[in-house]
Amino acid sequence: MEFEEQLEHILELIEEKKYASIRAEIAEWNEADIAELLDELPGAEATKIFRLLPKDMAADVFSFLPIETEQQMISTLTDRETRNIIENLYADDAADLLEEMPANVVKKILANASAETRNDINHLLQYKEDSAGSLMTIEYTALKEEWTVAQAMEEIRRTGMENETINICYVLTDSRELVGIVSLRDLILSDPDAALKDVMEDRPITVKTSDDQEEVAQDFQKYDFTAMPVVDSENRMVGIITVDDIVDIMEEEATEDMEKMAAIVPTDKPYMKLGVFELVKKRIPWLLLLMISATFTGMIITSFEEKLARYVVLTAYIPMLMDTGGNSGSQASVMIIRGLSLNEIEFKDTLRVIWKEMRVAVCCGAILAVANFVKLMLFDRLTVVVAATICCTLVVTVFCAKLVGCTLPILAKKLGFDPAVMASPFITTIVDAISLLVYFRFATVFLGL
Repeated sequence: MEFEEQLEHILELIEEKKYASIRAEIAEWNEADIAELLDELPGAEATKIFRLLPKDMAADVFSFLPIETEQQMISTLTDRETRNIIENLYADDAADLLEEMPANVVKKILANASAETRNDINHLLQYKEDSAGSLMTIEYTALKEEWTVAQAMEEIRRTGMENETINICYVLTDSRELVGIVSLRDLILSDPDAALKDVMEDRPITVKTSDDQEEVAQDFQKYDFTAMPVVDSENRMVGIITVDDIVDIMEEEATEDMEKMAAIVPTDKPYMKLGVFELVKKRIPWLLLLMISATFTGMIITSFEEKLARYVVLTAYIPMLMDTGGNSGSQASVMIIRGLSLNEIEFKDTLRVIWKEMRVAVCCGAILAVANFVKLMLFDRLTVVVAATICCTLVVTVFCAKLVGCTLPILAKKLGFDPAVMASPFITTIVDAISLLVYFRFATVFLGL
């Protein structure tokens, strides 16, 4: 049954007040699907359905809800229900929840959390936002290096239900220094009497609590991990980051880059949750800046207004030249920005990138110029001199646009800015001005303006 059909069926059961049937039906669903259902329902109905969930499932479903739905639901739940949720959430999910909640809701949550849970949450909240420390969970399986495989398996059975994952376990000294990692698969297949230090990998790859979340995501992608240990400056184990958190980070970073490339101030809310005035606030700053910067192109055209009056036909091709230049710059910038985000391109590669884009620009410019020259002569019936002016401008515009498009993102990253800012709108504005200056220079030389 499709989700839309399931939603419609549940709504019918709600109207008929068949809550026992609803409870039996959604108990078989995946937690993420239940969260999607709750997000689609009106607030009061969502709370009713949430209260039907078994206690061991409620916290898992809650962690999948959008922050706005979580906030609305927490405010309507009783203290006992709130306590059940917060005590069954993993510490990293609970910390993320508190970071987004208003003060009155945070107070309610903390008031219903045990002392141990409050300590765990506060421990995570002290780390800088978007750092590895803020992403990690402190619920992991810790083993001692002097143990045997049998002792390690016994520890996993004892504590496994409380930990976020048991697929990878971490071998620590008495001072909690990380000395190795071991997979559950290796433990199961090893001799129970074997020493743990003979089974584990003794050179674990780690991240520091202060590492940026984007760097952590790149490490996950590079090493193809499902969990990564987080250590402090003294190599003491403090937590782990799991791949489900990294998927969210990668989506968040990609969305942020897309918004910056479209000249929009990034937001952490989905589009359908944003109000009209919120969207205006996110879009208007860059629109104002680009509008002001675009006045330079108007000034250039105005300064050549009298000369253009002698060759009015030239005016008709200004949009084509500006659009082609902008598109050419955008093509280069998008590829370079993507390469920078994947660490495929570094500052030391600048000259190689420029040399490659120069050759691409010459080829693209020449092909466009030849095609355009044929069109201008056969269909527009222009003179050879006017057609040559337009086509020469086209070649130089494409060349300059690709040069600007490939260098600005690299320079931005070198200076500590997000290269995504140097994307289509910003580069198009620069290239528009360049294309006009080149156009009028060729017109002056060829046509004597």
